[in-house]
Amino acid sequence: MPRHATAPALDDDLGPAAADFYRAVLQALVAARIPFLVGGAMAHACHTGVHRPTKDLDLFIRKADCARIAQRLQAQGWRTELPYPHWLAKVHRGPAFIDLIFGTGNGLTPVDAAWFRRNRRITLLGVPVRIVNMEDSLLTKAFIMERERYDGGDIAHLLLAHAERLDWPGLLERFGPHWRVLLAHLSLFGFIYPGERQRIPAWVLAELVERLAREGQAPNAERALVCDGTLLSRAQYLHDVQQLGYRDGRLMGAGSMTAEDVAIWTAAIASEPRA
Repeated sequence: MPRHATAPALDDDLGPAAADFYRAVLQALVAARIPFLVGGAMAHACHTGVHRPTKDLDLFIRKADCARIAQRLQAQGWRTELPYPHWLAKVHRGPAFIDLIFGTGNGLTPVDAAWFRRNRRITLLGVPVRIVNMEDSLLTKAFIMERERYDGGDIAHLLLAHAERLDWPGLLERFGPHWRVLLAHLSLFGFIYPGERQRIPAWVLAELVERLAREGQAPNAERALVCDGTLLSRAQYLHDVQQLGYRDGRLMGAGSMTAEDVAIWTAAIASEPRA
């Protein structure tokens, strides 16, 4: 499969004002030597060649750098906000905005030093930048299973483009105790592309299937009343934790979310478009 290293042209998606704003933000962060990575639709297009029109830009940063970035961008006259303290800040100029992402909505995957490895370099809006690596792109997308948004197709395209080049030992380590989610996507890949199944390393599937067999023989009594569905969707399993008596998997030590973070993240559901 060919490798894709060319950034799609944003100019076709954006108006001149938004493009100038995005370019200026990228230049400001580069000039300040603050590490960041371009993710979202841009990184996905570079990794897979699948281009989707986009009206915003996702930049991945370390949480420790968030306040410094906000201060620098505010000095340029732009408005910043921190709508979700556990994972997301934003910078605005008029209607245009950029997401500054330092984790994931489920609290599982903070942006850490490991994110800044194996990053490909591209030129975006005339600015040299680095993109989120393939493994972290896959990891973060794997847990997005909302009713109105499911990123499984992106996972399948990442595997189709790069199955042989992925750092599989590192990916297994990154999924950690949530390896079942990875196994589900790998199984679906074989369904979606039956002629490509052999491209997933046999040892990876064997390891995951063995884990599945072992777990099936030894149910985890400690987690009998836990719903980890909230790690996949903030909305679809609220009934379980609010009405059925299940404990919220986000608050069981798996990630960084607090009860306050969950409340803020849940309250935002009502204000966002629904399918």
